[in-house]
Amino acid sequence: MRKVLSNLDRLAFVRVASHEWPGAQRVLPRLSRTANHGLLWCGIAAGAAVLGGRPGRRAALRGVASLAAASAAVNTLGKGSVRRERPLLDTVPVIRRLHRQPFTSSFPSGHAASAVAFATGVGFEKKWWGLALAPVAASVAFSRVYTGVHYPGDVLAGAALGAGAAFAVRGLAPTRAQLAPPARPRADAPALPGGRGLVVVANQGSGQRSGPLPDRAQEVHGVLPQADVMLFGGPDARPLGEVLEEGAELARKQGGALGVLGGDGTINAAAAVAVRHGLPLAVLPGGTHNHFAYDLGIETYAQAARAVESGEAVAVDLARFRAEPHHEGHLFLNTFSIGAYPELVRIREKWAGRIGAWPAGVLAAWEVLRTAVPLTIEVNGRRRPVWMVFVGNCQYRGLGLAPVRRHDLADGVLDVRVVHGGRLARTRLLAAALTGTPRSSPVLGEARLRTLRIGGVPKGTALAYDGEVAPSQGSLTLEKENEALTVYRLLPEW
Repeated sequence: MRKVLSNLDRLAFVRVASHEWPGAQRVLPRLSRTANHGLLWCGIAAGAAVLGGRPGRRAALRGVASLAAASAAVNTLGKGSVRRERPLLDTVPVIRRLHRQPFTSSFPSGHAASAVAFATGVGFEKKWWGLALAPVAASVAFSRVYTGVHYPGDVLAGAALGAGAAFAVRGLAPTRAQLAPPARPRADAPALPGGRGLVVVANQGSGQRSGPLPDRAQEVHGVLPQADVMLFGGPDARPLGEVLEEGAELARKQGGALGVLGGDGTINAAAAVAVRHGLPLAVLPGGTHNHFAYDLGIETYAQAARAVESGEAVAVDLARFRAEPHHEGHLFLNTFSIGAYPELVRIREKWAGRIGAWPAGVLAAWEVLRTAVPLTIEVNGRRRPVWMVFVGNCQYRGLGLAPVRRHDLADGVLDVRVVHGGRLARTRLLAAALTGTPRSSPVLGEARLRTLRIGGVPKGTALAYDGEVAPSQGSLTLEKENEALTVYRLLPEW
């Protein structure tokens, strides 16, 4: 049987080599060379990461990871276990042949494996991108037979291995669609066709590092034409709280909902107003990072609009920190931190508009490393030196102090992580700031709590919550408020 398959494979190769393919001789050899060492796919990934925003970066990363897994499998298991001579070039026209002939085992095709792995990996994150890449991947795979360096069977085996590698990567690192936040507990919210009854407070400056202010009203009306839009930002802007209160009053009179377009800080302020007025909140991601919106499963204005029009909503947890037992305090939707991290955020935001987010982060980490000292405070009654305390509203997935995302926004817990002071503390601080501290490190303490008390905090100590930096007013109590906020979100189809 093996001999029969081998003969069929050789016969198929001869038929491809001897057939005249119009226009192919100018394109396929060049395409095959461009795909050497994954250069073609890495170039596409770089373009997707730069131009595709956060979804594009995820797709690029998954595509490259799938390619790397496929290449490793081909070069270890594939070519190491099956030794097959390359095809004879007698039947291949000279004009098609590659200038440099490969000398490794013909089985399986590494080019085909990389092409299919990359296209499949990208498709897992962005289906239409994967479909657009499929003809390119198929052309690269076919070019290996066309130029005479592989038998068709080598290409098919490589393609199967590449697809398997992409599925294996997805198994280890599930896509956002696989790990969508739970749709429960569902909450009641009015359906607002066209956005009628929705009052959206739009922060014109959110997500903007430089350049003219965007037309946020036009952005909202593009997906919700009947919504009322109130703009915040600009040189003569009223305080955000005042605009939100006015918007909430109008929404309540109309029997509708409060909407917010902006980043995490703007959404934080809107959430507090929505809870106080008993209104559901519609979140349109318009900031730089959009952590809350993305964890909610809202990545585009269109997704938010569909949830508002259909009345699909869930109840999510809030967290609150306060300096006195009866003081209202401040809400946070995402994270709270005290210690070196708020100073890192302050420095990073100061320089991000001038040199970019990543260089600014490196500069901030270096400055904090050079000048910061541990903060001695009480954490739930125990006094200790710490570099920073991180608290997440609900449990974050990710190592150490590098939280990735939350899969449940109503789990009833605070995700507490503490970087202790001690030997090599400065080095550990830099590692935590830039890459995250592994869970196994003794410098990191973790707990899942409902209440956290932080005592002995000098007044004026910087603290950060949802991307905002503020001075502390003394000792703090952090508590959960379970399912306190109703927010629009598309529910999965069962």
